[in-house]
Amino acid sequence: MKRVTVVATAAAIVAATLAAPAQAVGTTAEPGAQTEYVVLYKEGAGAANAQKAIEAAGGSIIKVNTEVGLATVSTTNTGFIGAIKDNAAIEGVAHNRTIGKVPAEARVSAAAVQKAVQSKAVEREGRDGASAAKWRRDVKDEPLADLQWDMKQIHADQAHKYEPGDKGVLVGVLDTGIDGSHPDIAPNFNKNLSRNFTVDLPADANGTVVDGPCESDPDGSCTDPNDVDEDGHGTHVASSIASPINKLGIAGVAPKVTLVNLRAGQDSGFFFLQPSVDALTYAGDIGVDVVNMSYYIDPWLFNCADNPADTADEQLEQRTIITAVQRALDYAHRHGVTLVSAAGNGATDYTKAITDASSPDFASVPGRQPRSRTIPTSCVSMPSEGEHVIDVSSTGISTRKAYYSDYGNGYVDVASPGGDVYDTPDNTRDITKATLSAYPKALAVANGEIDADGNPTVPYVVKDCEGDVCAYYQYLQGTSMASPRAAGVAALIVSRYGHRDFRHGGLTLNPSIVEGVLKGTATKTPCPTPPAYTYTRHLPSGATVTATHTCEGTASNNGFYGRGIVDALRAVGH
Repeated sequence: MKRVTVVATAAAIVAATLAAPAQAVGTTAEPGAQTEYVVLYKEGAGAANAQKAIEAAGGSIIKVNTEVGLATVSTTNTGFIGAIKDNAAIEGVAHNRTIGKVPAEARVSAAAVQKAVQSKAVEREGRDGASAAKWRRDVKDEPLADLQWDMKQIHADQAHKYEPGDKGVLVGVLDTGIDGSHPDIAPNFNKNLSRNFTVDLPADANGTVVDGPCESDPDGSCTDPNDVDEDGHGTHVASSIASPINKLGIAGVAPKVTLVNLRAGQDSGFFFLQPSVDALTYAGDIGVDVVNMSYYIDPWLFNCADNPADTADEQLEQRTIITAVQRALDYAHRHGVTLVSAAGNGATDYTKAITDASSPDFASVPGRQPRSRTIPTSCVSMPSEGEHVIDVSSTGISTRKAYYSDYGNGYVDVASPGGDVYDTPDNTRDITKATLSAYPKALAVANGEIDADGNPTVPYVVKDCEGDVCAYYQYLQGTSMASPRAAGVAALIVSRYGHRDFRHGGLTLNPSIVEGVLKGTATKTPCPTPPAYTYTRHLPSGATVTATHTCEGTASNNGFYGRGIVDALRAVGH
């Protein structure tokens, strides 16, 4: 998941890639520039009235989600927000992006680099200099099963004897995409139902590169196919949920369920409001049973309705995000979708006031830069803090809460293995204590991680072959990896106890029942003793880093583990 604190080296990386001195915060787009906004209609006011208000303010509707009442609007009116925000038919409005192409001499934006650093710093930590992975092939499950300590922690390998999942159960992956051609995903991937709700964004409002030039779309639409993943995050998530048992590589938690790509994330790792809302309502419309959401909606890690540190327009933008996302979550939940989300990688207690210096992380208007804000507990991160959402913290191989995982008594619902490369006897890094899942070959080639013969050149990439078919896997850690394993258990619950879905075919089960079984069968895990737990990490640089997190709550429900560590075997009745 993107929600992480920046490591010490990030500041240097960002500083080195600044294209130009920042413009003053609060400046507006060049007069006449084509700019996009997202406009949320007020419930009960009538869509026609909202559309009239948009047109009167000089806006043209590009698309609209009628279930939520959220429209993407294009306009050259630099005063669009002021012209529409007080209209009785409008609930809220937020900047989306300024339309433009990548300048010929543009460099990668500081925000894009920071996003990449924040996204990968935790998830890929431990990969440099790690010892090469080894495995035995004398296993009863998949060839790389001995590397899947995470499956053993939640007894998923044993659960497969009783319930491997049902192909009539649909699991939607709201992420950066899924490599539908990956040999350890393809058997369970439904391309016909999959959708890409994003449009590649070449540059931000400052004219600096975000996703870069559109390359995968010959029609020039900047829309990638619905079966590619140019980041790798979504493919790892999908594989964790439902890689099949096929004598190749690994198995997912629910190896016979169906994967649906509901792409809501940009190539660069940004997740914006309209694609997330569209993906959630589409999931409800087609009968998706479980969705995994390992991200937060940009540009605000925490959305505050009335934080005095924000301008009036920024407050309006954040209220719009909160309301629109909650409407979409409500819609999906009403239509039978169990909602699972990563708790976050910021190593913070969400039930306490904190300081956030990462937002706003996207320049939707020129000059916008992240700044330090005090975040009271009234602010929320979406979708993880939305209603009906099951929030998942991360555990390491010893079952301790991972050093990076966010936490909070009343925030975390359950825990699940997401890896902790420092969960070792001597607190030094070990890449095999992260989690192993599928990796797109195209990315491994592009990143120089396999040689001309197709063999890995780095210790965090693993190759496995069955006959002439070879596949690649990578080690990652994070609550982004914990959440899909909990989502996989939820899919097993629907497979085991679900009933026929007469609207869409397949199986269905009330999300409240799924949540109840998931929590009720989790392994109760008490707070550590003492509850103030100190993490020690001996970094490869020779430095030692310590941090103390305090667990609050009871043995059966606390801020580190929620109701406990999910258990696939108990969840299916054994």
